[in-house]
This record gives sequence, C-alpha cells and structure tokens, in this order.
Amino acid sequence: MPTIDPTDHEIADLGPEVNGIDDVEELEAMLALEADGEDRGPVRTLIESRIEKLRAADEEEDADPGDVDLAELTIADVANMVRDVDDAAVLRGLLEREREGKDRSGAITQIENRIEAVEGSEGGDGEVEYVPPEEKYPDLDHPTADKQYVEGTSGETYRDMWVYCETQQGELIDVSKELLGKARELMDEYNGEEGYGGDEDGTPEEVIAVVIGDDVVDLAEEAIAYGADRVVYHEDERLERFRHKPYTELFAHMCRDFDVDWRDYHEPRYTVFPATNNGRDLSALVQGELDSGLASDCSDLYIDEAMISNPAKTGIPGDSVAFDRVLHMPRPDFSGFEYSTILCIDKPHRDFHPQGASVIPGAFDLPDPDPDREGELVEHDLELPDEWFQIEIVDHDRLEGGVDLTGHDVVVALGRGIGTDPTKGIELGLELVDAFDDAAFGLSRGVITASYQFGGHVADYVSEERQIGESGQVVEPAVYIAAGISGAVQHKVGMDESDTIIAINDDPDADIRGFSDYFIEGDLFEVLPRLTAAVESGNLAAVAAEASDD
Repeated sequence: MPTIDPTDHEIADLGPEVNGIDDVEELEAMLALEADGEDRGPVRTLIESRIEKLRAADEEEDADPGDVDLAELTIADVANMVRDVDDAAVLRGLLEREREGKDRSGAITQIENRIEAVEGSEGGDGEVEYVPPEEKYPDLDHPTADKQYVEGTSGETYRDMWVYCETQQGELIDVSKELLGKARELMDEYNGEEGYGGDEDGTPEEVIAVVIGDDVVDLAEEAIAYGADRVVYHEDERLERFRHKPYTELFAHMCRDFDVDWRDYHEPRYTVFPATNNGRDLSALVQGELDSGLASDCSDLYIDEAMISNPAKTGIPGDSVAFDRVLHMPRPDFSGFEYSTILCIDKPHRDFHPQGASVIPGAFDLPDPDPDREGELVEHDLELPDEWFQIEIVDHDRLEGGVDLTGHDVVVALGRGIGTDPTKGIELGLELVDAFDDAAFGLSRGVITASYQFGGHVADYVSEERQIGESGQVVEPAVYIAAGISGAVQHKVGMDESDTIIAINDDPDADIRGFSDYFIEGDLFEVLPRLTAAVESGNLAAVAAEASDD
C-alpha cells in the first residue's frame, strides 16, 4: 500500500506530493489505486510523467561516461552525469568528445568545472589557489577590471532589503505594494527569534523602499503604510516617466554612495524589483551597475541557508560549506513543469551583492495598508547632469487605464489554437466572456507574439496587457477556461492557482491536461459555442463533465 492514496486528494494538491516520491513501485501502486477509483485523466498523467522521469534518470545513471554518446544528452543531462565522475581522465575524454561533436559552451563549462573540482581535490584539504581572471586568462579582455567597485567587494558589509516601487500616473502600482508586503514579511522573519536576529551584530535589518519620479513624496508615505521602514525618494519633473540612464544611476547612488548616517554599509544585502516592462529593464541595469547577478521573473522568495560544495564558491575542495542569509529565488524553468531556485553565492575573493530578483506581478498577496505605521522619509539630493536627459519627449499619449484581469470570477484565455481563423477565435472567446456575469478575457504569449492578422473590433483585444503568465499577469479566478493553450510552464505560473481549470485542446497530450480539472479534447471553434450556450442556459458544469468524462 503506497503512503499516499491519490483518491483521497484533490488534483491540485497531488502535484507536490507526487514530485516528492522517488520510488517507481510506489508510484505504480498509486496509479493502480487511481485506476480502481475515479480514474482521473490528469492524475494518471501526473503519476505517469513522474514514473517516466525517474526511469529516464535511472537510464542516465547507468550510462558509462567513458563511451556515452554526448550528442543524445542535453546540457542538463551532461551536468547531472559529470557530477558523480571523479576520474579526471574520463572527464577530459568527455571534454574532447564534446568539442569534436556539438561543441556546446554550456556542456564544456560543466565538464571543465568538474575537472577543476576533481583535480583540486587531489591536492588535499588545502584551499584552492586563487588566480585573478586577468592572470588566468591573459588573452581575454576584462572590461570589469577597471571598475572601481569590483576590487573592493570582498568581505564588505551588507544590510537591508531594498524594494523598487514603480509608479504609474501618480500612483504606486499593485505589484509595488505586493513586494513591500512580502519584503516586510521576509525581514520580520529574518529579524525574529527563529530567523537571523538581524545583521551580524544583532541589529534588525530594514525594508528600504525606493521611489523615483515627479511629485512622489505622498507615494513615499504610502510605501511606509505598506511595510517600508525607510523610503528614499527623488523628485524631479524630468523623471515623470521612466528613463533608463537617470533611474539606474539614481538607484545605484542611493544604495551605494548616498552619504547618510543610517546607510553604514557597502551595498544592500538584497534588492527586489517588479517584473514589469520597466522593472525588468531597471533590475538588469542596476544589478549590472552594482556588479552582481539577477534572478528574473521569480514567483517566490525566501531566505535560508544553503549547503554548497562547489570549490569555486567554497574555496575548499571536497567540503560543503553553509552559506547563510541566502535569498532563494524560485522561478519556472523553460524546459517543462519544473522550478529552479536561483542562488547568488559569493566566491572566496568576490562578493556578489546585492542578491537581486525581479518578481512577476500577482506572485504575492496584496497587503492591507497600515496608516499608523511609522517610518522615515529620506529625500535624495543628487544633482542630475543634463547629459542624462539627452532625449527630449516632445509628445506622448497616455492610456486612460490598463487591463486588470485579476479579481474576476471567471477568466477566459485563448492561445495559438485560434490559428486557423484568429478573428473568429477571438470573437468566440469574447462571446463566452459576455455570457458570464463577471468574466475577463486573456491571452497566452503565443497569441501576442504571433503574426496573426485580426479583423474588425477584435484587434482591440489583442495586446500585451491581456497576457497571462510569467511575463504577464497572474490570475486566480474561481474558473479559468483555457482554449487552444498548450500549457507551457511560462503560462502555467500565471493561472495554476485558479480554483477550477477547464482546458480545451485538440491535442490529447497537451501539457495543460496534467494540471486541469476538466480537459475537453476538441476543436475550440466547436467547443466554445457549446460552452457559451451552456453558460447562458446555466448548464456549464454538466456540459463540461459530459465532454471530459475521461
């Protein structure tokens, strides 16, 4: 009898449980229980996918690195394989075959890193000898070698979590408030008895909000109500709209060079940005200016220690070292229904701070403001050079309002399945939206980026504002209807918290089947009109169940 009986669980709860099981026989027993019970298609698909993955992993482990065909392996497969190889000669053979074959830089890096780890460990337990990059690779250019901050970032002091608060039309956008709420939660845990108790000296660390724009002092006060301890703000009429150069320079100066008593550290410990169009640009520019890394489009954040064995990070071959105060930044992989957790780990001779992340809108709950919270407003007083404003905006149009897909009972989303008749497909989706009392219309990224030609009024409904997914909006309606959407992980993160997911697809093996409550195998051009009629007559549940009785 398996430890988990799938018939006792809802589909949405089974994913984490199944992915935590590594025993194929136990999974097969679960599959048998489900077959004897409700025999739900999505549950079977979930368990079968896990079995297939484990068997593929076993086959990889059985492969002999000495003669394995690297052309049949992905870079991830190569990384997993070489992790357990301790023979430098075998690794050099792999390296030679890779260079003679596909010659993938990622695979070569994985093999070279393993060779370095193995050969370093043969010398005993001493530290890895440090050789500066310009000496180790004298034939390469090193543009960062002349940057004044790189050489000084070893063993420096770092504090606080800085949050960039984006504004639009004189208001803090919702994702800025979401990030402030999450930052408040993280730093309260960090400073609490079960956290780190503050910085290395025990002083509580703070949430620092950054607000840049024109006439933003009121928004700075609002940021305190949403969780900030301090707000550093800069006002200038030329900053009414986002500009790359001044916004980047201002943020970097605020957190690195701003001469104020409370900022008694080199740089922030953490920086967090909204993964909006402007936030993505700014996060990459700021983290590059601060000579650190960035985990983009994250869906969660938490702070914990991390055990690291890579000698490039530990400086001690063969040993694992605990790194504390590490910001864990989960984000979806591009390859499937998996998540990677990104860590920004220092090296013995190089600090990588701030640890930076951009977070997709809707990833965290919108907190309630506390108008009684107290905090400090800090006006930033840097004089802005004219050369930062070489481009003059002589005219612009401003939309009256954006499209907010959140907060609706129902969301109807269309994907590339509309390809045979894009205009008709959008029309059918809009008709279904109109049949509900409270529904919104969304799209997958595939529709936004495709070169479809739309006729009539439907073209007004095809815009990035309606995109759902990793690089769009995150929705959690009571009912989510996905028509012609395959279910790529980038779309999944934007809607998989919906209470009930109804998928319509003519491909029985579409990925979305694995996380849908109802899967209707059929052409959306035939199914959508039936659903619309069912909603108008009050029989949606019966029609959906009839169409998806597998």
